[in-house]
Amino acid sequence: MTQVPPPSTTNDIASTRLPKRLMGLMLVYTLLSISGLIATQSLSELSSMLCILTLLMVVAIMGKQKAALYLLRVYCLLQLMIYSMLPIIMYAPDNLDTSPTTMDFGVFQTVVPDWLLYGVLIAVGMLQVWISFNAKVKMWFKSRINFNIISG
Repeated sequence: MTQVPPPSTTNDIASTRLPKRLMGLMLVYTLLSISGLIATQSLSELSSMLCILTLLMVVAIMGKQKAALYLLRVYCLLQLMIYSMLPIIMYAPDNLDTSPTTMDFGVFQTVVPDWLLYGVLIAVGMLQVWISFNAKVKMWFKSRINFNIISG
């Protein structure tokens, strides 16, 4: 007697597709890491190491490793914490800069208020945290806990 496999559930179908929001976040991390590696040729080794570690996290996410989910969540929470503390750090008496923040976009140059820059950074950090703690993103990863990013 042959056994008929059970019909696939929506969780199986959802877990086989990479969520679009996670794909977008991975694309942003990849582009920022590559541009950071190009820019850090003349800067410190620590920033280039962080860019390489971010690229390794993207590879682990593509491999559906559960450890990558935990790393992504910690990474996003740390970024949000740093973005939230940025106004305190920047307005410390030792770091106080009295000149306004100017943004150059080719021939377009404008003065941007600091509160707007901090608000945008905090909003981006909150968006990253929302994506990393989303249920669809969690379903992408394998259910068993595996901290080896190489094995499948």
